[in-house]
Amino acid sequence: MPGDRRTWEQKRAARQRARKKRRIKRAIFLIVEILILCLLGGAAYVMTKYDKFQTIAFGEGDIISNDGVKWEGYKTIALFGGDSRSGDLEEGAQSDTIMIAAINSDTKEVRIASVYRDTTVRHADGKIRKANYAYYTGGPKDAINMLNKNFDLDIQDYVTVDFKALADVVDLIGGIEVDVTDEEAEEMNKHIEGTGEVAGKEVHYMESGGLQKLDGVQAVTYARIRKNVGGDYKRTERQRTVIMKVVEKAKKMDLVTINKIINKVFSQISTSFTLSDMVSLAAGAMDYEIKDTTGFPMEAMNGRIEGVGSIIAPVGLVENVKELHAFLYPDEKNEEVSDTVKEIAAEITELTGISREDLDDPDADVNRSSYSVAQEEKETSKTDASSGGTKKE
Repeated sequence: MPGDRRTWEQKRAARQRARKKRRIKRAIFLIVEILILCLLGGAAYVMTKYDKFQTIAFGEGDIISNDGVKWEGYKTIALFGGDSRSGDLEEGAQSDTIMIAAINSDTKEVRIASVYRDTTVRHADGKIRKANYAYYTGGPKDAINMLNKNFDLDIQDYVTVDFKALADVVDLIGGIEVDVTDEEAEEMNKHIEGTGEVAGKEVHYMESGGLQKLDGVQAVTYARIRKNVGGDYKRTERQRTVIMKVVEKAKKMDLVTINKIINKVFSQISTSFTLSDMVSLAAGAMDYEIKDTTGFPMEAMNGRIEGVGSIIAPVGLVENVKELHAFLYPDEKNEEVSDTVKEIAAEITELTGISREDLDDPDADVNRSSYSVAQEEKETSKTDASSGGTKKE
């Protein structure tokens, strides 16, 4: 009898396990069905809101890349932060923020490089000027071509967001927490009134530095200051900090807040993405992850060009472009740069007198980004020297 009882209990336990497995399977199927419905609903939702965007359709031959440049397995997008008092985000608008985002098609990892606005580049007319000049004179088309030609990229699409939209988003998500220095807080107070006036929002002055929650006007002002607190180098770091903080909170938003943001912000965005592109991006939005960010050029120096003014010059454009490729496309083989980039590099060196040799000059004031190969080599050299070793070639 004891044996029969054990057999009965084992059978009962087996039936319970079977019922549990069926419940789990039903739950899994239900979750999958809900996800599919959400994706279909999300696609339909994007379709209903798409007409709010300012859209530009590029014609055949409008976007140009250097010969042979193609980064397989990645989608590269240009991101611009516009300053348009009229709301028009085409040519004539200032582009204070220039970013390159590379999305790995398989892993969905996103890497972002901020291009310093005063970086020396060759423009459509063949002249060397600051990078932000391209958007002002030729809108997103010339700005994309500037990035492609100078840095061996194959960007086909862009998104431009008016800085007023950023202020709206930050307010709608309840603000972002940022550690602000006393110097940054003081500089913010000098410019915050102007930001509030343009954004049409109430201004709250900074009382001090420290970790605190910034509202929309404060966050935009923080992202745009550059004088007395690190110049354009620190400015791009602050911009990336604000974006990262917004993305972190955006992933936790409810549908009501998302709807408010779309209704408020989409009209302040200009893009070349088609409706099908937007639906595809919306469907995979939760899979994207910002893996890393950096500033470009990776090694840069301040300089001056007659007729152009104060500029930021790459310390060796060829080497900097190679480092940019290694950062954006870590899974791809880093090929030799194009002849076009070599020509532009030689012209910039001739105009500025700044070359790769400046890295060996201890008196040269070289700014090295977070992903600077030269910085890594310098740190490795210091480590080797302190440990009595020798630097590896």
